[in-house]
Amino acid sequence: MNKFLFSILTVFGALSMSANAGILVVEGKYQQKNLFIQNGFSSNGVGFCAFQVKVNGQITTDEVNSSAFEIDFTPFKFKAGDKITVEIEHKDGCIPKILNPEALKPKPTFDVVSITINNDAMLSWTTKNEVGSLPFIIEQFKWNKWVYVGEINGDGTPQAHDYKFKVVAHSGENKFRVKQVGFGSLPRFSDVVIYNSLMERPAYQIDKDLINFNNETSYEVYDFYGNVVKKGYGATCDITTLKKGKYYLCYDNAVTEIEKKK
Repeated sequence: MNKFLFSILTVFGALSMSANAGILVVEGKYQQKNLFIQNGFSSNGVGFCAFQVKVNGQITTDEVNSSAFEIDFTPFKFKAGDKITVEIEHKDGCIPKILNPEALKPKPTFDVVSITINNDAMLSWTTKNEVGSLPFIIEQFKWNKWVYVGEINGDGTPQAHDYKFKVVAHSGENKFRVKQVGFGSLPRFSDVVIYNSLMERPAYQIDKDLINFNNETSYEVYDFYGNVVKKGYGATCDITTLKKGKYYLCYDNAVTEIEKKK
């Protein structure tokens, strides 16, 4: 065989291998659990679909030549929260199925060491035992429900971490908490902290198509079906686009019924 023909066959062979293979990539954080893979036959019926697995670039010793197999992370000596990239190389025309993708998704595990709020309405909390980075969601209890205020990304490692968030208080007693929501798991909450504000509740009046408050406040307007039709923060709420009828106005820490007459 001459060198020219050999070169053509070599290139053709390399292209064929590339065309008949794919890589399924899974990324996440180590949650002290292994991955389980359902591995069907290849599209031509010869052998199984997946033929090699890499974890963070290293080929594993897992036995993949079966209809189902486990990717064991134990040999890698990962610590909780370590970043993991899994590459499952498979033949063309088939894709292995990951049976428990949540195994690499963080769940809320934090413990609150302390949570306080000072006279300037600065909410502070210290946590430990985080496994995987999740946002801390800050909530305030008003209008007979817990309302989203904001969020801060958690560090995601087991050591102690300090967080701060400036909240906006309403008149009277304020209640705040933080929570995390993970993949397929129930939310995890902190204790509730209370802040008492000396500010007076704003007054309001309706002037045609405007709701005017005598002080800036958060507000929401609901129709009688419970749908939010207006939402914001400020000293005025424009209700021009609302139809004639009755609505519920939530502002400061109050809920009241209003009526748009025109």
